Amino acid sequence: MKKAMLFVALAAALCACAETEIRESIFIEAESFDDWGGWVNDTQFMDQMGSPYLLAHGMGKPVADAKTTFTANGGKYNVWVRTKNWTSPWHPDVGAGTFKLVVNGKSLPNLLGCQGKGEWLWVKADDVELKDGKNTLALHDCDGFDGRVDAICFTTNPQPTSILNVQRPTSFIANPESLPKFDLCVVGGGIAGICAAVSAARLGLSVALVHDRPVLGGNNSSEVRVHLGAYQNLPPYPRLGDVLAEFGPTRGGNAESAANYEDEKKLAVVEAEKNIRLFLNEHVNGVKTNETGRILSVRSINTKTGVATWFEAANFVDCTGDGTVGYLAGADYRMGREAKSETNEPDAPANADMVTMGASVQWYAGKAEGDAAFPPRPWMLKAINEANCSPHLKGDWWWEAGLGRDQVAEAEYIRDYGLLVAYSNWAFVKNGYSKKDAFADKELKWVAYNAGRRESRRLLGDFILDQNHLRNKDFQADGTCATTWTIDLHLPKTARESKFEGEPYQSNSLNEKIWPYPVPYRCFYSRNVPNLFMAGRDISVTHVALGTTRLMRTHGMMGEVVGMAASVCKKHGCSPRDVYSAHLDELKELMTKGVGDGKKHARQDYNVQQSLDPDIRTKHAESVKGRVL
Repeated sequence: MKKAMLFVALAAALCACAETEIRESIFIEAESFDDWGGWVNDTQFMDQMGSPYLLAHGMGKPVADAKTTFTANGGKYNVWVRTKNWTSPWHPDVGAGTFKLVVNGKSLPNLLGCQGKGEWLWVKADDVELKDGKNTLALHDCDGFDGRVDAICFTTNPQPTSILNVQRPTSFIANPESLPKFDLCVVGGGIAGICAAVSAARLGLSVALVHDRPVLGGNNSSEVRVHLGAYQNLPPYPRLGDVLAEFGPTRGGNAESAANYEDEKKLAVVEAEKNIRLFLNEHVNGVKTNETGRILSVRSINTKTGVATWFEAANFVDCTGDGTVGYLAGADYRMGREAKSETNEPDAPANADMVTMGASVQWYAGKAEGDAAFPPRPWMLKAINEANCSPHLKGDWWWEAGLGRDQVAEAEYIRDYGLLVAYSNWAFVKNGYSKKDAFADKELKWVAYNAGRRESRRLLGDFILDQNHLRNKDFQADGTCATTWTIDLHLPKTARESKFEGEPYQSNSLNEKIWPYPVPYRCFYSRNVPNLFMAGRDISVTHVALGTTRLMRTHGMMGEVVGMAASVCKKHGCSPRDVYSAHLDELKELMTKGVGDGKKHARQDYNVQQSLDPDIRTKHAESVKGRVL
């Protein structure tokens, strides 16, 4: 079922219009197009701007037209498009991302995507004569630089502000399928979510795994391309990490070719579990709770069709990274840095603030297959020059934007700035750099349009892990998987360090070695939403402690623990908190045994660090003996 047009019932809900106006106003959602051509479906900012949208992500080369058909009553209509001028926050004139509409094979004259000052707005494209019955519509990209289209409206109303200026509902189609109530609903199909779902399923639970992208893996997918980091399979529970070993990519490296991230292996492990129902392209943006704060169900919107689905479950796991389910359910959370007076952490600032680590828009370049020209455009940053450019073939983890900005509310701005600096830097290296000849036959091969985020909301549990626990080896009785990465905190490079006076887009990493620390189970459930677990970067830690717990191998082990705890909840009909207070020994037994398949899997020894524990490599080698090829 397509979300191609807003039908009469929806139009009536949007505004009080005459019946003829309702009948002759046609909305077409861009993501519902029959053929996206070279455009991609960008779903990252639905909670901020209201919808998925099509993005012409051609890295400077115009992409193939997106095409669709629609029916109309014949006559004259005016055409409006919801779009934005995405480079206008940095350049006031016509910017990147221009496109045109093509109706019934005729290109409309108005250039779109270049109006406004960075806000999403409705722009009039032109007046057209539609045929009675079937008509065709295409989006024609003009420059390959991330033009974007949310929706198109054909209307006979000469001043349709009553329709266009009312926010459209995210969905208008209810899923006709009646889903069963699940034992566990896992929201977020990154590394933590995959492991939580598989762990619970292997212990007999019925599981819904709900993910908002077409591929699994989150930051470790081919869409973002961050490699796994930190150790797995270490004491006190060496079998934690066995599930991750089954699907973790065999090769490391950030910003590499898509095949390195082995999306198909992740999918195969999930699909092999008969107790898991996988729901891809489903964005959760609604929660129902009862009077005690318990979650009854979560609502997702299909990012291609607009169909709304409610998932009922006994327990839920928030693996969204942003703590979205917890936030919508009213869970206690923090964002930014705590004050030193609050946590007594040596590295906490004197005053609390909203500073977070940033998001990476990674990229890489290689030998061109054809024309390698990449001329500078007027909207590119003029501040990138010989002294501060990055004359490399890759933008890796340090290519980081938005440090100190609101990683949720300003997410699109942050991603767009990441794109802008990547394009601006590459144009300078290709055309203005003193050693540009070395780049003459090189072209951009890949630029992420999905930003890899490090930090946003942290949901609070009964225990909040902080720097002092880590430094003082203050091990807790409910310790689970060991976090082994340094306390790795990113700060923006200063103007002096980067020789760049504009908004920072590269970062420094400050590292403090730690002793492997078993993360307490009490960090993995909400302190005020009774049936909510969390796993991943949104667990109950301070900003400083997040520096070590944010690595994806650690996330995978968290997911395994949460899946085990959910099985204890089902067995005893208890809450996540009760697992700690009354059934901790059972959880420890499960963590000791593990839920891996018992087979040998390829080694994943990349991206691990030295530790205050001098024997960490030996312990790891012993723990995986007989489990690696």
